[in-house]
Amino acid sequence: MKYQNQLKSLSWAAIALGMSYPAYSQTSLKSAYQKDFLIGTALGTSHIEERNETANLLIKREFNAITPENIMKSEVIHPEINRYNFDPADKFVEYGQKNNMYIVGHTLVWHSQLPRFVSKINSPDSVRLFMTEHIKTVAGRYAGKINSWDVVNEALNEDGTLRKSVFLNKLGEGYIKEAFELAAKADPKAALYYNDYNIEQPAKRKGAIDIIKKLQASGTKIDGVGIQGHWSINTLNLKVIEDAIVEFSQLGIKVAFTELDLTVLPNPWDLRGADVNQNFEGSPKMNPYTAGLPDSVQVTLAQKYEDLFKLFLKHKDKISRVTFWGVNDGHSWLNGFPIRGRTNYPLLFDREFKPKLAYKSVLELKSAK
Repeated sequence: MKYQNQLKSLSWAAIALGMSYPAYSQTSLKSAYQKDFLIGTALGTSHIEERNETANLLIKREFNAITPENIMKSEVIHPEINRYNFDPADKFVEYGQKNNMYIVGHTLVWHSQLPRFVSKINSPDSVRLFMTEHIKTVAGRYAGKINSWDVVNEALNEDGTLRKSVFLNKLGEGYIKEAFELAAKADPKAALYYNDYNIEQPAKRKGAIDIIKKLQASGTKIDGVGIQGHWSINTLNLKVIEDAIVEFSQLGIKVAFTELDLTVLPNPWDLRGADVNQNFEGSPKMNPYTAGLPDSVQVTLAQKYEDLFKLFLKHKDKISRVTFWGVNDGHSWLNGFPIRGRTNYPLLFDREFKPKLAYKSVLELKSAK
């Protein structure tokens, strides 16, 4: 009932009718949560290059941490064996520095979005050389400028076993330790994270815990774990998320929520997680909100975000950062995944960069205190 009333309120109606973004409130997400944890967002090239002033104002006002959506992935930053493309990443780092933001490097070792030349590598020595030179060159270039790195990304299957990636197949499970050691040597000051989706789920969580314990037992630096947080308003399970926060923090590391979004759309029948290689056929049933998000779904989204942030606040001593995977709904990858051409509404700001009811629900958790 609370959110139904708010949807009808005059102040909220004023926002919906077009009040300019900076005018409606004297606070922001980053200021409201400044004593709790960092509030971040993922930036695309258009944001880094400040092509849209409204987006730029919103980013600088609401967020104090930034992650590059794609431009630091190896296919972009290292397109050929002896050539690196640093210009977009340089601009990303400069953007964070000039706006006094916490800068996240994403990501050093990932089985997906690899340069084409990697698929032609056959020998373990050549794979090791690629990984070694890539980490030394990229992490080394931004040493002292990047605050934290997602060192290894998505190394696990859903059952907690190691994914049969090119790195595992050629180098064995020791590649994870090697990657963290290389990153620590290239940039001793950066916080080093293992990042994955669905690692709040018990089986996959156990696999992540095993990785972390082995790194710790070998004396290898690891500072935190990143739970991506690609969830649905229809299946959000706070109990497993809380269990994961507690279990990971008991290892003496920080927990970050690194790619948060809540899809409002139906889930294809057999989709789990955020594997970018999955894709499904579209249908009207799978894309029901092309004309806009119904009030009832706005209310549900707001309630789910409120529930989630209540949980985050309960465990704020264990959480270093909460990063949304996108600036606004129009920017979200979920418009094209796992079915192309859908209209999704998973974030706190709509396609016109205006705050949604979900934004208000997250903000009011702090203003009510």
